[in-house]
Amino acid sequence: MAARKSVKKPNVSADELLEYYREMLLIRRFEEKAGQLYGMGLIGGFCHLYIGQEAVVVGLEAAAEDGDKRVTSYRDHGHMLACGMDPNGVMAELTGREGGYSKGKGGSMHMFSKEKHFYGGHGIVGAQVPLGAGLAFSDKYKGNDRVTFAYFGDGAANQGQVYETYNMAQLWDLPVVFVIENNQYAMGTSVQRSTKSPALWKRGEAYGIKGEEVDGMDVLAVKEAGERAVAHCRAGKGPYILEVKTYRYRGHSMSDPAKYRTREEVQKMREERDPIEQVRDMLLTGKHATEDDLKAIDKEIKDIVNKSADFSKESPEPVLEELWTDIYADELPQETA
Repeated sequence: MAARKSVKKPNVSADELLEYYREMLLIRRFEEKAGQLYGMGLIGGFCHLYIGQEAVVVGLEAAAEDGDKRVTSYRDHGHMLACGMDPNGVMAELTGREGGYSKGKGGSMHMFSKEKHFYGGHGIVGAQVPLGAGLAFSDKYKGNDRVTFAYFGDGAANQGQVYETYNMAQLWDLPVVFVIENNQYAMGTSVQRSTKSPALWKRGEAYGIKGEEVDGMDVLAVKEAGERAVAHCRAGKGPYILEVKTYRYRGHSMSDPAKYRTREEVQKMREERDPIEQVRDMLLTGKHATEDDLKAIDKEIKDIVNKSADFSKESPEPVLEELWTDIYADELPQETA
């Protein structure tokens, strides 16, 4: 195994670092289990795993506050877990069961949680970006202090609706952080081959939108950049773009063999840049945790994930009448601020 690079001293407390480790490990183990259930035929349709990208959403959730909103694409399980959605409900939705967040009707790409301010999970490439601006417009209209995180990938960054949204968001000074999760391969084409201007965050300069690039394999770097972006938005200065350079270990979806890159490339990234291992090294070298402590956390996380799998298998399939529910809102919202 290649020698791991020395890690920097954390600028957060030991408790915070342990929490980031636990949250990233939960996403990793959950996605590994989802992959197993897909292979067993218990998850149908599409299934896009977040393995390798865990530091992005965990770092940004660390910069968020209660009431902030998030909307993303179909690689969404990690975002759900990071914002506090129940693993049981997420896994049950993946298997199309009644106990899922959309009662088994949405599957992997269409889950929502009003309580956690998670607005999907969207299957159309780039479609969530204008929706994110709409969520931010709602908060600005209400005059509150909320911020929306609109996540999309390097492939979606070439969509025209993204730039229409940039224009409107800057024109109206909307409190939205556009998060480009650049995992470098979109659906299967490297960003070098598909994109003439690879510095994706700089595309906002044409509209006067500030932004930056950040190392998406470093949860602390993501947190720091997220705090800058959020402070910019809360100050009423309009949108902000974060291009988070990350890397997915699996293919685009479970059906993708990922033959467009070498195994050696993936293995090198795992050995030298893995976001969870970086935090693990910080915990051990800083004497914030022992090997036994981390083994106990791993066991705790595996138990949570195994219980979510058991729950998803035991939850009944939705009855036919369920098709006619949740079509329209039951009542008008009472909240005005």
